[in-house]
Amino acid sequence: MHPDTRPLPELLSFLDTLPEPHILCDRNYRIIAANTAYRAGFATGRSVIGRTCYEISHRYNLPCDQAGESCPLAKSLKSGQRERVLHLHHTPRGEEYVSIELSPIRDANGEIAWFIEKMEPMNVARGLSDHTGLVGRAPAFQHMLGLIARAAPSNASILLQGESGTGKELVANAIHAASQRAGHPFVAVDCSGLPETLFESELFGHERGAFTGATSRKPGLVEAASGGTLFLDEIGDIPLGMQVKLLRLLETGTYRRVGSTELRRADIRLISATHRPLKQMIAQGSFRQDLYYRINTFPITVPPLRERASDIPLLVESLLARVAAGRRLRVTPAALAVLVQYSYPGNVRELRNLLERASLMCDGEEIDIEHLDAELRTCSALADSSDTDGQRQRSADDTPRWDDIERRSFLQVVQAHRGSRKALAEKLGISERTLYRKLRQYQQT
Repeated sequence: MHPDTRPLPELLSFLDTLPEPHILCDRNYRIIAANTAYRAGFATGRSVIGRTCYEISHRYNLPCDQAGESCPLAKSLKSGQRERVLHLHHTPRGEEYVSIELSPIRDANGEIAWFIEKMEPMNVARGLSDHTGLVGRAPAFQHMLGLIARAAPSNASILLQGESGTGKELVANAIHAASQRAGHPFVAVDCSGLPETLFESELFGHERGAFTGATSRKPGLVEAASGGTLFLDEIGDIPLGMQVKLLRLLETGTYRRVGSTELRRADIRLISATHRPLKQMIAQGSFRQDLYYRINTFPITVPPLRERASDIPLLVESLLARVAAGRRLRVTPAALAVLVQYSYPGNVRELRNLLERASLMCDGEEIDIEHLDAELRTCSALADSSDTDGQRQRSADDTPRWDDIERRSFLQVVQAHRGSRKALAEKLGISERTLYRKLRQYQQT
């Protein structure tokens, strides 16, 4: 206990001299003071003093870390140091990604008593989240988005690492769209699909007569991407003999068409991606170490779907809007629970395929368990049949207990929803009265 947790008058005066939005919180997440910039940008027409930061920013009734997000205040209490996170905040302008920098303030006894929280809207991150398919609130996704927002405005080479199907090309395209090169081409190259004999001519182009079959001059992909972004997907599949030519391009910014002596200058921003362990390949001699350091200026890991399972309801809603061909389909809570339980070795690509198939199997407006892939239903039934020891008892008719699944899924959708109760009821395909009844029922169990 602190004998006096009231902030010093000079601390309050200092807060109002800061040009960026700032608030002062105590250890209990309660907002003690807000400066002029915060009141103008984040608290228009509402009082925030005495209310908790998570209530104002997220409309939660519990701290961020207890709601599945990263909480800078909890982290700072533990570390005793300044902490930074990227959060999606409710503002008078709607939802915005905001960079949070939180600094602990100690009292006369040297103990942490207050926190100064600085907020900076990240317009780049907002643009990225609006980009088709890039949706999510899970900490792993938010961390990735924060890195993207930092790297996008620069010209640094970016290496995207992640499993197949996680959406690395989508991320690369979004980085390009948020960069200063957005008005210029984005050229994607599938390195795994280019044989060694064609790699150089495809990348750098060739002159007429450079080799058998070269009947005309052809610009390469580097030239096609001039002024924009060159995305090398599966860069780990580039033949070793070609890696040195790519290295020369990155080191000198120049290249030659096959069959030409003319030195051309490249104007590209490079983004690479791979699912391969490049460091292990370097040790094995199948990938050049010097090339690795050239492409890996700013590494970003694209998380697998199993590390962001809480995002599945959001992804389902986003993907259905694209695969359902104009139909207003929704997924029942029981079917959504099955989707949430699955491990997705194929990641977001597999989820999209499952939803597209389910939409074709569904004649009405609701995708239910029966419309899902049989293998998916089997995996869910097996998971539902086991307890913490791996042997939960099944019911007498050997069917999974969908009431438990529905409850978990329902509460997950409620937690992810950021709109009104009326909009939530419409999203679930039920009346508001039924929604209130289910909320009382499920939150009591």
